[in-house]
Amino acid sequence: MGFPGTWMTESQSMLYRVVPKCACSTIGQIMYFSDHGSFFEGDVHDATAGLHKWSIEASQRVITENVKHHSSYSFTCVRNPYARILSSFFDKIAGIQRNGKRYRGNLVPQLAQKYGIDVGSPENGFEFDQIASFRRFLLFARDTIRWRRPMEPDIHWSAMSGHISTFIANGGRYDAIFFTEKFNEGMQRVLDAVQTPVPIDLAQIPRFNESEGHGPKRAHPVSAYFDDLSRHLIWEIYKRDFQLFRYDFDNPDNKMPLGEIDLDEVHAKLST
Repeated sequence: MGFPGTWMTESQSMLYRVVPKCACSTIGQIMYFSDHGSFFEGDVHDATAGLHKWSIEASQRVITENVKHHSSYSFTCVRNPYARILSSFFDKIAGIQRNGKRYRGNLVPQLAQKYGIDVGSPENGFEFDQIASFRRFLLFARDTIRWRRPMEPDIHWSAMSGHISTFIANGGRYDAIFFTEKFNEGMQRVLDAVQTPVPIDLAQIPRFNESEGHGPKRAHPVSAYFDDLSRHLIWEIYKRDFQLFRYDFDNPDNKMPLGEIDLDEVHAKLST
């Protein structure tokens, strides 16, 4: 299987396992800047040079060697599952992508037909019942994860523990897993542990949110989207994420973790 979703600086100062919807654009740009002294022009996910990525065939050997010998500081980043699935919905389902089109072409029409989801359009100012449509999307997301129907689960709403486990199962070990909600603190810890060709002043780094401004804004507090059934589905999908990464299942409006992540526990439970 190798190390899908893994990015590494060309200087091999640090290695990162991407988890979608968890500050990955900002982290990628920091890594790029730390080698080159400038940001990648455009979405760093599109970069085919300046970073080693598992998706680039020429990078696979050097990433494999690095992981095998644990040569670089290896890390990833997680986010509250309630906020993450909402972000996935507003970005990938309700939003227009940066190419001006809907995500995955016919996905939204398919959801409208099979699940009764309405997400409005730019023409009507994205006017739609956000709560009803999100809850129907959640049923769809659960169906893709539980039964792989009507499609394979998408990386943006599949569980964080699933993404993170592939690195461990194939022989990698994380030096840090930090919280999106405490981004500066966690990313600074990574930067303090490595030597980069270009020094990084985290306070001067902008936040890169490639989905911002292309769709509707969330109109309600997080808890409004999750009735009893929705929370049942969330627990079914993300139970391991809540437990391993210490997020508060009982209070959807509390985005902050309840405690620190136990790296040994994560490696033990995600190694198979």
